[in-house]
Amino acid sequence: TGELLDNKAAGIYVDVVSGEPLFASADKFDSHCGWPSFTKPIAPAFVDEFRDTAHGMVRTEVRSRHGDSHLGHVFPDGPRDRGGLRYCINSASLRFVAREQMEEQGYADYLNQVEDVQ
Repeated sequence: TGELLDNKAAGIYVDVVSGEPLFASADKFDSHCGWPSFTKPIAPAFVDEFRDTAHGMVRTEVRSRHGDSHLGHVFPDGPRDRGGLRYCINSASLRFVAREQMEEQGYADYLNQVEDVQ
């Protein structure tokens, strides 16, 4: 959960530890699960997915590739017209970089992936 759940500003979400880019505002959606949700990572190379059988459940854990931070889980119940996945991510694992700050913080390559969340 957390402060980024209702964020609708244009920008990207980066790993709070390593700063690697993880998710774009263009891929954020309201899944009504209480956690920020995205349809896909900004680039598959920036996340790792692992089978997680903790707590008597079978799910897929999502971790940042370079920072190795636990981000959350991915589920196959996202919007069908956008790939069908729901990356359910903990706000505490992310730092939001607004579109206006992306270039100065070194994320200009991702400006084409940001838009306001509807």
